Amino acid sequence: MTYLRSLCWICLCGLLPLVAHAQWRWTDKDGRTIFSDTAPPADIPEKNIQQRGRQPAPQAVPPSVAGAPNGAAPAAPVGTPPAPGANTKSAADKELEEKVRKAEEAEKAQKEAEARKVAQAKAENCDRARQSKATYDSGIRIARVNSQGEREILDDAARAQELQRIQQVISTDCK
Repeated sequence: MTYLRSLCWICLCGLLPLVAHAQWRWTDKDGRTIFSDTAPPADIPEKNIQQRGRQPAPQAVPPSVAGAPNGAAPAAPVGTPPAPGANTKSAADKELEEKVRKAEEAEKAQKEAEARKVAQAKAENCDRARQSKATYDSGIRIARVNSQGEREILDDAARAQELQRIQQVISTDCK
């Protein structure tokens, strides 16, 4: 019984290469070797195809299409290569393009959100600077707390220096 089982396994293993015979093998434009059960895309030159899989036999064209009534162009028979420029993208290619497009859209949306955030921060800085400038221009006494925690009143030199700093903020953020 075990001899018969071993013989069956050996026969099955011997049949496996027949399945691989239907594989296509070609080198893409980046130099990578591609294995597939479908034919390579139309943009792959003939010299880059190293192994051809089984091609379905061309089917006969039905007589109704062969005559092309009503001036319509006859359909291409099954098994003929697609015309140049025809849409030959596989489902995986379309999926990959969709993922790339979504990633680009997400990146674009993220950049726009960052730009809005920066613009909002600049607008807030601009408003604060304008309010501070109005306060300093009003002539009222302004006090601030120094590093020792003591309150000190700004003199004219400190006031002029602070107005100059505020003016720089306004000139950069208020555009």
